[in-house]
Amino acid sequence: MNIRKGTPNDMAAVLGLIQELAVFEKEPDAVLVTVDDLIRDGFGPVPLFHVFVAEIENDSSANPEAKQIVGIALYYYRFSTWKGKTIHLEDLVVKETMRGTGLGYALYSEIIKQGKKDQVRRVEWNVLDWNTPAIEFYEKSGAKVLRDWYVVQMDEAGINNFVENKIRK
Repeated sequence: MNIRKGTPNDMAAVLGLIQELAVFEKEPDAVLVTVDDLIRDGFGPVPLFHVFVAEIENDSSANPEAKQIVGIALYYYRFSTWKGKTIHLEDLVVKETMRGTGLGYALYSEIIKQGKKDQVRRVEWNVLDWNTPAIEFYEKSGAKVLRDWYVVQMDEAGINNFVENKIRK
């Protein structure tokens, strides 16, 4: 297993893992992002995200030197008015067939080490309330799961409705 920074050539595999995560989270049709979006937004003049990829030797005898991406940790920087610079871990995904191999822990460790290297004051992420194994893992690692906070989002339709109808309080 090798963990390295992702490149534009990795984005098709990254998208495949994002889609696998959407299936796991029971939202198989929710992924709208494309490979082109990932390349543009992750590798342009001002990257909106960074990604670590975990790769293993491919079992294919057709190309014994080929490697297969089997996990990702996609993150970006945020600013907290209380803490300053932080890292937001958007997704940590391990291919289903590779779960339980230590690969997820290796990616998680890489994100925490990146936070230390960048001298951020917090690394943060979301976890679904029904994902008990992940919650237990995070708590055992020393992370705090904040159960009294809600995630708030406005989707594209909500944004359009708000702007077009000039909704007021």
